[in-house]
Amino acid sequence: MDREGTAGRDDGRGEGRDGPEGPTSSVTLRVNGTVHALRLDNRTTLLDALREHLDLTGAKKGCDHGQCGACTVLVGGRRVNSCLLLAVACDEPVTTVEGLARDGRLHPLQEAFVARDALQCGYCTPGQICSAVALLDEAAAGHPSHVTPPHAARAEGAADLTRDEIRERMSGNLCRCGAYPHIVDAVADAHRETVR
Repeated sequence: MDREGTAGRDDGRGEGRDGPEGPTSSVTLRVNGTVHALRLDNRTTLLDALREHLDLTGAKKGCDHGQCGACTVLVGGRRVNSCLLLAVACDEPVTTVEGLARDGRLHPLQEAFVARDALQCGYCTPGQICSAVALLDEAAAGHPSHVTPPHAARAEGAADLTRDEIRERMSGNLCRCGAYPHIVDAVADAHRETVR
């Protein structure tokens, strides 16, 4: 309630400033190469915008606290937990699992996940795949992880992707079914394909 005892005001266009839906903003999201103009509550997360407003349901709401990785998407080529990012703050291109395939062909990581049976229930799989795409890009750029030995960190060139490296770099994505060994195998396979 404001000082005058009213719950909120509407500016006549359905854009309430203090109403039950809260303040809204015009938001332009570029998702999977398509530009979307939306009017969203300022508190809407990127995950909710993707799922509820754009019908892109690959990214999942797992914990809603940024701890499980089920909501992982790529923003500007970097992996992010979309449940923690406000849509109004998203000013870089977004890629979801639905946008990884090209010309009717699955992304090499998607193919590797299928070939290695790197999923069981599939709930975490979109986030796992998006995270792995970023992992391969980070390694190709030479970014070290917490398990990269100091002597192995390179100023230039790709980082070596051992099984320990892959496990560490994927540690932000949980799989309740325990498909981790197959996920590591799939990422290793995709890495071998990309460095050929």
